[in-house]
Amino acid sequence: MPTLSMFYGLVVFMYAKDNQKHHIPHIHVEYQDEEAVFSIPEGKLLEGKLPNKKTQLVKAWIIINQEDLMANWNLAIKGNTLFKIKPLI
Repeated sequence: MPTLSMFYGLVVFMYAKDNQKHHIPHIHVEYQDEEAVFSIPEGKLLEGKLPNKKTQLVKAWIIINQEDLMANWNLAIKGNTLFKIKPLI
């Protein structure tokens, strides 16, 4: 599970070849003991939950990094190495 970015206690990652369950581009985000799945590029919450403020941070980060996230998604579904994305600061 390659970590793409970390900011404000959030850990953003993407699994290789992870297009079976949701069938759309998405990321996984962990915060403390919670995990959520967000679509790319819309930032829609698909599964799980995070505190509201953290959810808003993730959605903003997704919008800012749409192109890099989609590039990583295309690498991930082929099983290729992903690259890091700048955190939200």
